[in-house]
Amino acid sequence: MRDPRYDILMEPVQIGPVVAKNRFYQVPHCCGMGSRYAQTQAAMRAMKAEGGWAVVSTEEAEIHPSSDVSPFNENRVWDGRDFARLQSWTEGVQKHGGLAAVELCHSGINAPNNFSRETPMGPSHRPIIGGSGQARAMDKQDIANVRKWYRQAAIRSKEAGFDIVYVYAGHDLTLLQHFLCARHNDRTDEYGGSLENRLRLFKEVLTDTKEAVGDRCGIAVRFAVDELLGADGLTHLGEGHDVVAMLAELPDLWDVNVSDWDNDSQVSRFSQEGYQEDYIKFVKGLTTKPVVGVGRYTSPDSMVRVVKQGIMDMIGAARPSIADPFLPKKIEEGRIDDIRECIGCNICVAGDHLMVPMRCTQNPTMGEEWRKSWHPEKIAPATAKEQVLIVGGGPAGLEAARACGARGLEVTLAEASNEWGGRVSREARLPGLNEWARVRDWRVGQIQKMPNVNAYLESSLSVDDILSYGIGNVVIATGSRWRKDAIGRSLLKEIPSLGEGALHSPDDLMDNADVLQKEPSGPVVIFDDDHYYMGSLMAELAITAGRKVTFVTPSSLVANWTANTLEQHRIQSRLMEMGVEIHCSHTLSKRDEDVLEISCGYTGKKTKVDCAVLIPVTARLPNDQLYLDLMARGEEWADAGVKTVKVIGDCDAPNIIAHAVYAGHRYAQEFGTEIDRDYAVFKRED
Repeated sequence: MRDPRYDILMEPVQIGPVVAKNRFYQVPHCCGMGSRYAQTQAAMRAMKAEGGWAVVSTEEAEIHPSSDVSPFNENRVWDGRDFARLQSWTEGVQKHGGLAAVELCHSGINAPNNFSRETPMGPSHRPIIGGSGQARAMDKQDIANVRKWYRQAAIRSKEAGFDIVYVYAGHDLTLLQHFLCARHNDRTDEYGGSLENRLRLFKEVLTDTKEAVGDRCGIAVRFAVDELLGADGLTHLGEGHDVVAMLAELPDLWDVNVSDWDNDSQVSRFSQEGYQEDYIKFVKGLTTKPVVGVGRYTSPDSMVRVVKQGIMDMIGAARPSIADPFLPKKIEEGRIDDIRECIGCNICVAGDHLMVPMRCTQNPTMGEEWRKSWHPEKIAPATAKEQVLIVGGGPAGLEAARACGARGLEVTLAEASNEWGGRVSREARLPGLNEWARVRDWRVGQIQKMPNVNAYLESSLSVDDILSYGIGNVVIATGSRWRKDAIGRSLLKEIPSLGEGALHSPDDLMDNADVLQKEPSGPVVIFDDDHYYMGSLMAELAITAGRKVTFVTPSSLVANWTANTLEQHRIQSRLMEMGVEIHCSHTLSKRDEDVLEISCGYTGKKTKVDCAVLIPVTARLPNDQLYLDLMARGEEWADAGVKTVKVIGDCDAPNIIAHAVYAGHRYAQEFGTEIDRDYAVFKRED
């Protein structure tokens, strides 16, 4: 039964001519699918509607070939050939009582038009953002054409069944925002100069859209009220505020946030739930229309608070709707403890940057709704009541145990240490990663409700133990450990002299917070050839321990892979602010006790740096000895009653946490089925 405190979240909201059944609003978000993986996306969006989201939006939808952002997989509303695909999306959402929203967009100087080969254009002559070439300044005919294209795209969207049509000016990704921002717009005609002039095209497109489709569709504005650029950009106390005041009653709904994407979708390492409230809370004081905001809300109490405080009318979400598509339904049904909370790692965002269907650390079914017919809340019962022994209670083992338990299998889960979670628990104690513990906590909570899953801590098992239990199906999920020999992407063979001084792995620091206090005083050198988050966190730990830190990486950037998760700039900035000495594009050469020689990746020039302690963050090795020993005794399996042995997660091949969770879930999904590994095990669209 639902807690009455949350009744307010289930109230309907009028959006122009349409009504949202509750206050849960999945705002537009990229997903790495776009038009290319249309059926994959249609099933994903429909799943959210099934989970109770009142409004489900597309990602940005290009209105014309001159807004082509290829190779990124975004949506398209170019012409009538897009109709069938768009209609399949709207029908999937509406089938479950949701409203389907489309985010129409011309990307302006953000569109290189690599596929369409149309000439890029924008308010003024400018280089393409993040690409080669330049955009030409638009003339009056171009402006008239853009207005026409927006109108045509809005009409096509209405015909395809969309209930809400967006006019989008945010994230520094859209032509309308480029016209609005003085740094992009140096025109001297009626579309440049004053704020009123720079706002003119935005207002014209908004008015055109409302006239074209506002009889049946709600018209939403998505607008960045602050770009966090100070005087160089829109601010919520300056022009961002004034734009809302000038357009206040024109749209049917305001969807407001901060810009750019790095600021709007900050990782939990650098921000907390509700971090945008101070920027957007003024909006409701300027308009009578409903306001949507985001802030990675997962707590229903926080959701109620922002509604009652008049900050927003609808709870906007992208990442929380990915981690748990059924979040609204769980609140509606009083199942708060079942909410699979977003951890703010932004692995979902990486899917868009990598141009593949997104994945989620918390939700292993994300992106597999159509490809594998996986459902986040349902899993087919096993055809037989078999037993499964899972060795290792990290992310892979926990998910395998939970999902196997949900299938009705008799599960025994054994973990050698005194806590669940494996690497998740250890990494969640690192600076800023405490929310990552949700990966462990949700799974432990679900397992505790299952009488057919028996879980044991401090239970280290040998091959003899496993064979003695007579359990037919064995899963080895014993994780991995960081290498100390610095072998990784740039160093392919060991440098013997690296061990001539104090040498530690990230595991050493995570296992013993005082390990650096026991080593000789002097600088700590981090050699990061992993390029994700771990190297920078080791640097933070060393700084906190009072050490001078030198950071060496073969990459041209600190933690370069984190550009995919929108945190690279913040990571490098933090290390610089903490006083870390950074050597990019360098690798290790040799070590002479407390002196480390590094070499430039371009010139080979050698540089010597002081090094009391070296911490290589390069690669990991699987903890697979138990698996190898068990496989070596295969002739004993039949007598012991063992039928299958499977290795999963980091013990199979070390990777990100999302891969470990996926591996555990995949084991459960495929249990008892014959899989032909000679072919793709999922439906394909390309």
